[in-house]
Amino acid sequence: MAFLHRVVNGGGTLEREYAIGSELTSQRLRYRMDLCLKYGSVTLGIELKVWRNKKKDPQVDGLEQLDSYLARLGLESGWLIIFERRTNALPIEERLGTEVITTEKGRSITVIRA
Repeated sequence: MAFLHRVVNGGGTLEREYAIGSELTSQRLRYRMDLCLKYGSVTLGIELKVWRNKKKDPQVDGLEQLDSYLARLGLESGWLIIFERRTNALPIEERLGTEVITTEKGRSITVIRA
């Protein structure tokens, strides 16, 4: 949190539920990225996911969703943060990790598991 305060106090911006436009189909779809951090010429797209009991790992869906958002923003990289909230999860020291994944469209997404 302190890092984000320094960015904002230093002239950057942090937007929650950052609107990226909409698409009309049989249903109205809205595109909203969880966080968009801007500092100078740097823009970071950040998507947050929670892995809960009796649900599948949200990484695949999160990568696809974030890749779409990044394309709409013209960005080549972003961050996907997955919070493990299952009751049988490993201790945080054992599950904490970072991995860089290249999407099918060639974008680089840093996946952080916490």
